[in-house]
This record gives sequence, C-alpha cells and structure tokens, in this order.
Amino acid sequence: MTDDIIKISSEDILSQIPEKSKGAQVVERYPPEELGDDDDDGTMPESLKDLSDAVVGHRIVDVLQGSFQRGWERRQGHLLVLDNGNRVFVEGVSDCCAYTDITQIIKVLDQIDHVVTGVGTTDGFTTWHIYADLGDLLELKVDWSCGNPFYYAYGFNIQVFTPAELPDLQIES
Repeated sequence: MTDDIIKISSEDILSQIPEKSKGAQVVERYPPEELGDDDDDGTMPESLKDLSDAVVGHRIVDVLQGSFQRGWERRQGHLLVLDNGNRVFVEGVSDCCAYTDITQIIKVLDQIDHVVTGVGTTDGFTTWHIYADLGDLLELKVDWSCGNPFYYAYGFNIQVFTPAELPDLQIES
C-alpha cells in the first residue's frame, strides 16, 4: 500500500504557486506612524513599504552585515537572507546632511521560526519591527534625518536579489 503514497516536498508545492500568491497577508501589529510635513516628504513610509513588500510571506533565515561587492560596485549595508534563497539588501541612503542608517539589529530569529507577517515602526521611524504572528523577529534601530527638507536624499535603498543573481554577489564582513 505504501507504493501508492506520493511524497511531495514543500518546495514542490511552492513551485506550483504563482509568485504573487505566495506572500502572507500583512498584519498591522504597530499602528502606522505619521510624520509632520517638515519632518518627512513620504520617504520613510515608502522605505517601510518597500521592506514590507520584500519580506512579508517569507522566513528570514539569516542577517548579514558588511561590504557587498556586485560587479564593479561596492556598497555597505545589510542582507536579509530569506527562506526562498532571495536576499534583501538594505542600504541606508545619505547625501550631505540627510541620512538613514541602521545602528543596531536585535535578532530573535532563533527563538521564533515563523513567516514574516508585517513590518512596522515606532518612535518616529527610529525603531523598525519585522514581525511574525508570535512577535518581533528583528528589531532595527535606525538613525535618520531629512537634512535640509527635502533637498537631499535619505531613506533606505532596498533591493531583492534572486538566487540567479547571487553568483556575482560577494559578501565581506
């Protein structure tokens, strides 16, 4: 009778689901923050949305920090390694007196093994929470300033690298 049982791995099932359907529904654990017109021009909420779009519906299996070489370009930032092999590159943007920088990462990845359900902020976008149903997986402490509003660039540059793009991505701690 066991010859009639077909074993299907989770990878086989996931490969049959269209990419847009794989993400989990965003759950808002933290109320959306609103900044004054003199504090932000929408850059920080846009960065929050970009990060949420990249990680919701996946597990974060590792966080790497360092210098990243891709082709001729060297950049400094963080990589969030996802369960599907994708890597989300998070780079603070700075220009003159405007800047955004991750100053500390508090990881709880080893204690909560769940799919990311949302990304939120508190304390005026200085604490970023990447969370699952049971609580925060990562807490990012962020230092930022819009500088001379709003002439200079700030916020996060967020890029997703697929496994096919990874061979030329070199990571140095």
